[in-house]
Formats: sequence, C-alpha cells, structure tokens
Amino acid sequence: SKMGQPTLYAVGAFIQALDQNPGIEAALQEMGSGAHVYVGTGLGDIPTISRIALEADRAQRQWDAFWADPERCPARAAHDAGDSPPELSDQAPADPDQLEDAAREEARRIWNSFWAAHSSNLQEYLASLREIENLSVEGEVEAGKSAVLREKMKRTASLRKEWGAPPEPWASISSNVLWNIHSSPPTQISMMGKITGPCFAPVAACSTFGVSLKLGIDAIERGEAEAVVIGASDPAPCSLTVGAFSAAKVLSSDGRVSKPLTGLRGTHVSGGSCVWIIGDLEKMRARGFQPLGMEPISVGLTADADHIITPSAEGPQEAISQAMASAGASPTEIATWDLHCTATPGDYLEVENTRQILHEDVLMTARKGTFGHGMGSCGGWELTAQMFSGEEGMVPPTDLGDQELNPEIARVHGNFVGDTASPLPEGYAGKLSMGVGGINACVISRPWSDSDLADSESTAAEQG
Repeated sequence: SKMGQPTLYAVGAFIQALDQNPGIEAALQEMGSGAHVYVGTGLGDIPTISRIALEADRAQRQWDAFWADPERCPARAAHDAGDSPPELSDQAPADPDQLEDAAREEARRIWNSFWAAHSSNLQEYLASLREIENLSVEGEVEAGKSAVLREKMKRTASLRKEWGAPPEPWASISSNVLWNIHSSPPTQISMMGKITGPCFAPVAACSTFGVSLKLGIDAIERGEAEAVVIGASDPAPCSLTVGAFSAAKVLSSDGRVSKPLTGLRGTHVSGGSCVWIIGDLEKMRARGFQPLGMEPISVGLTADADHIITPSAEGPQEAISQAMASAGASPTEIATWDLHCTATPGDYLEVENTRQILHEDVLMTARKGTFGHGMGSCGGWELTAQMFSGEEGMVPPTDLGDQELNPEIARVHGNFVGDTASPLPEGYAGKLSMGVGGINACVISRPWSDSDLADSESTAAEQG
C-alpha cells in the first residue's frame, strides 16, 4: 500500500464513524462543499519517512563506493599511487583503512563520498544521463508522455548495464514520501468519502484533536460547514519516536505500566487515530441523525511561549479561562475534568494549576495509562470517553487503583475516578490537552438536555 500508518488508521476510523451512522456517507456527499475534513497529526508518518531515509542512505553509500573505486575514479587511483596533485591530496579525508575499527564505518562513508565527487567517470555517466533526461514530450500529450517515460527507463537501464552501475540514489527513493505527508489522512478521507469541501491537516502536537475540533466548531458556527470530519492520526511507536521520548527524559522504560498521578516515572508512547463527525444540530437532525453524549461547546487555544516541553502555569490556565468564558460556564459549574497527565512529574503541576481555577469537588480523570500517549490522537480518545459518560450517565473507570494516588497530588486534590465507574455529576465537562511546544487546547462540553433536543427537533420540523 502507498498509505502509511497514520493514513490507514485515519481511514479505518472514518469507516467506523460511517458504520455507526448509517446514511451519513451519502449525506456528507450531498452537502457538497458544506462538508469539510480536518484530520491532523501530532508526529506525521515518521516510520515511513524513517524507512525511506534509511533506504536512501544505503543507496547513496553503494553509489559512492562504486564511483570512488580506483577503477572508476582516476583521481583516487593517482592518490593511492602517491601521484595526486597537492591541491587535491590536501583536501582528501583520512583513509579509513588507516583508522581504528570504531572509526572506520563513518570514515569510509566520508572517503567514498569525497572520491565519488572527484570521479571523471561519474561525470561522464551523468552527462549521458542528462541526455536521456533531455527527451521531451512530442505530439499528443498523454500518449507522448507515456512514450517518453518508457524510452527514458529503457535508456537508463541500458546505461547502467553498460557501466555495471547500481541504481542512482535518487532512483532508490520511494514516492511514498510524497503520498504520506501530513495532509494525506484528510485527503484520503476526502477521496474515499467523496467529500468536496476543504480538507487539511491541523498540526498541534498533543493538542491536535482539540485544534481540529475548534476549527470544525468555528466553521459550523460561521455557516461555512454543515458537518466536519475532524480528528487526528499518528503512527504506532517505532524506534525513532520511542528513542526521542526516551532522550527527552519523559518515557517510562522499566517494562512496567506507568500510570498517571502515581509514581510519575514517565509516559508510554502509543499510536492510532480518532475521528469524529460533528455537525449543525438542527440540520443533522433534519437529516435523521442523532447526537451522542455531550455537546462540545467551546475550545480555548493558547501558547505558553515559554518552554518546548515543560508547560507553564499561565498558558493552560488562560486556555481554561477562555473556554469557560466562551461556554458561559463558571468554575463552580464544572463537574468533571479530564487531565492531560502523562505520568511524569508534570502531573503534579497540572493538577495544582487546574485547582487554582476549579473547585475541590470537581471529579477528575487521567486516561493515558489506559490509552497511552497517542500524541495528536490522545486528546480525541480521552474526549470520546468523556462523550460516553454523557451518553451513559457514568464516568468510565481509569486504571488508577486504590492507594495508588501520589501522596503529593492527593494533598492538592483527592477526587479522582479510579478503577470503577462513577456516576456523572451534573454540570459541564472539561478536557485539557498540552502539546509539545506549549500548544494548549481546552474543551468544554455539556450533556445534551431534553430542551436542547426538543428545540432542535422543532427547528428541524419547521425547516422541513
């Protein structure tokens, strides 16, 4: 498949969303440009880019070694014979065969790269290749294009055979680099769903889902969209991302589950996708669709403008205040709150900073011990759990066991959902995400009331 993990995960999540809402695929198509797709990513398709980068590096090394060989590089042959001009020999890197074993691999890469660049045979090869690439399309464009491509491939293969050369490094790079850029998940959803409104990928690290939701809500409220497919998608953990989290000193590496709000040993990296379909209540109900759980009514967005990994107090607090003000909710009306908590020492500061705004009875949850740290997707998974609490009247359990709450955190706040479900208290629900780089997104939601649904049903009937 040309599609990497983020795109495949997003497409799969979109299909699940369609399956849960029979008829909505056709409805999205009927909306024309009034249906949008905003599905972002926190990391992008690092596994695909990493794999292709390694393949390109191997091809480059093979290429350089071939053209640096004394048989194909007269300058190298002269150097080996002690007959190289001073201006070249003075520039030559250290001979890897004269170095210790530990230094030879990198030294050989530098050595071969240098001599390949000075190979007159390579310059002759490239001159022939330029002549091949100079072939132009003639006559009818479509037929001519295909003919030129075939002829170029034929002549290039013949040239390689003539020289016994390996494929050029650029010929070894997969076009999947292009097919898996950050905008690939939303564009593939657009193509699969035949959704013709704007589609793009918001990128906001761990706050990506909240940013996507904000953009979707705003587009609907402005009347630009009737429905928006929103979400985020990230790849499964790979050596590059796991290593980066470890180097940043935020990864749990002891082989045991590290739960938020407990030992603060570090987070677990995860991957996957979360895709929602949000829409104008009256218009969607007029089409026969019913809302789920809660209504996300506001999103506050801020930047810390401070530190790349350590959140400030002011940035998240301002996002919380923005979201509450936009929702018309006071701190005392917030009943449940889902934390960003990553099982790092930052958990303590997040709880402390949140409690400076919210009251002592607010029921808090932290779910990265269940879902893992899915970068752009984790906020969506956690919000989905919050939506289900509104649907079922119960806040789903977390993995926080009895007596596991960190004592220092317990001194700041003690009302957390543990490993059993809790009745949903009456009031607003909040969710905070804090992304790498200081990007904050706070979502305020409320359960659907009978009056909300009655009003929308009346409006839908009038429109019908």
